Amino acid sequence: MKMKAALLREEGSPFSIEEVELMEPKANEVLIKIVASGVCHTDAVARDQLIPIPLPAVLGHEGAGIVEKVGEGVSSVEPGDHVVLSYASCGKCENCLDGHPSLCTQFVTLNFLGKMSDDTNRLQEAGHQDRPISTFFGQSSFATYAVAHERNVVKVDKDVELALLGPLGCGIQTGSGTVLNKLKPEFGSSIAIYGCGAVGLSAVMAAKIAGCAQIIAVDIHQNRLELALELGATHALNSREMDLVEEIRRITGGGSHYGVETTGVSSVVRQATQALRTRGTLAIVGVTGEVTFNVNDDIMSQGKTVVGVIEGDAVPQLFIPKLIEYYKQGRFPFDKLIKFYSFDQINVAFADSEKGVTIKPVLTMTD
Repeated sequence: MKMKAALLREEGSPFSIEEVELMEPKANEVLIKIVASGVCHTDAVARDQLIPIPLPAVLGHEGAGIVEKVGEGVSSVEPGDHVVLSYASCGKCENCLDGHPSLCTQFVTLNFLGKMSDDTNRLQEAGHQDRPISTFFGQSSFATYAVAHERNVVKVDKDVELALLGPLGCGIQTGSGTVLNKLKPEFGSSIAIYGCGAVGLSAVMAAKIAGCAQIIAVDIHQNRLELALELGATHALNSREMDLVEEIRRITGGGSHYGVETTGVSSVVRQATQALRTRGTLAIVGVTGEVTFNVNDDIMSQGKTVVGVIEGDAVPQLFIPKLIEYYKQGRFPFDKLIKFYSFDQINVAFADSEKGVTIKPVLTMTD
């Protein structure tokens, strides 16, 4: 079938809305009419080839839409269902079977190498069967339709605005899941969250749900710090205006029990580690390069733990419905992060995100 998609042809280039060809869903796959798709930092990283993906490609990995058709063997959804699309996993490796599909041994292959699980393409240039287009995260939701494996697809309630829900598939799942699934902070504990973008602010809301007594939001933009306070932070610190480590130690009486690092800035990772109290735990979710530690002073001698987390260590089919329920209860107001853009404004949405104008852009699709 022919459809509209935002095609990326060259590294770092603007997206162009073009007509492309989408193949029919095969066994265990689902055809979805995309209603909206979140714009995630990972899309920008892939656009700029910091995560190398085969080009041309259709990006987008926070899709929300309505099931149009299912392939043979699909049992979890049917035509007419509202769904959110999340990351791809094999469902067969040790980590998938142990309930940690975000650590799937085939994660890179299934999400970044451009083909579906059967090693074939579902996208091609219109009228050219010999010109395949790469799929991203097993979905490519910057398009009016998508084909995804059943394991990517999460059925959601129809009583919540579907266009809001796409970001639950990655960014918001990552921040909230890191707190609720991985760190699991004790009631009354302290947590510092570094970076108040969509991931960090989702962690703030999750920390409030978990009952943390001190929720310290750290950023360099005052408007984001103010929003963090609105969403549940007890303290908001501009790291440019103070000795951050000393201030967190003062607020918490010795350092935070937990930390969530979302910025990917090496110096901030080091500060976040130093700001932990003895036996504290830091979760790193931002893509980070090299960091220099004094391992004895900063980690070992104080029994600290530094752990990496992918996709909030979430099983999307279990976790995303929980987040929606928290939203319906008024406990997880992630809609305050979102600004809508029409599909043809995709390059504006990326620019606004990179400038900090918008925390979580969401593209709304039309045929």
